[in-house]
Amino acid sequence: MRILTAVIAIAVGLLVLLGYFFPQIVYLQTIQALLLNWAMLMLAAATLVGVINLASVHFNKIRRREKDNLFSALLVVFLFGALIFGIIFKPGDAMTRLMLNGLILPVESALMALLAVTLLYAGVRLLRRRADFTSLVFLATAVLVLIGSATLPFGNIPILTDLSLWVKQTLAVGGARGILIGVALGALLTGLRVLFGADRPYGGN
Repeated sequence: MRILTAVIAIAVGLLVLLGYFFPQIVYLQTIQALLLNWAMLMLAAATLVGVINLASVHFNKIRRREKDNLFSALLVVFLFGALIFGIIFKPGDAMTRLMLNGLILPVESALMALLAVTLLYAGVRLLRRRADFTSLVFLATAVLVLIGSATLPFGNIPILTDLSLWVKQTLAVGGARGILIGVALGALLTGLRVLFGADRPYGGN
């Protein structure tokens, strides 16, 4: 059974990969599209199973009256409320977009504010534990970006704003691209290991 699953996984991977290398072969394109559609369907099913599992876990917390079950109740209510709202008004409707923007954007803003405070606090703790050059650069960069991005009561300082913008558009973008390159190389290596049968996440070792 393990050999069969390995053969199926390697064959599917090779067919999808060959479809990208030989776009002029119609049969390969048809097979590739079919396999990718199957993969998207399985991904959607896995997402649905994950949502059902999340709801069942929080239902059990509410039923057993565990600690912080109020947050579990809010999660379940908004989960099914958003689902019913999306079914009634459809995902592309203006009311659905208004609801998502009214809920998601404030939550994202709050999370970004918490991230900024946490980053600054982590920098201060790092400086207390290890006061070296890299710690000073980390804390100074965090403070610079925060001051340059925030709306100050006495008005923004042009030099700090320009320097903060340069850090975000040059250094941060360069770091993000480096991370993405690393993720791409890791995904490529993992895919090659699966294709050659070195890794078998689908059926044991």
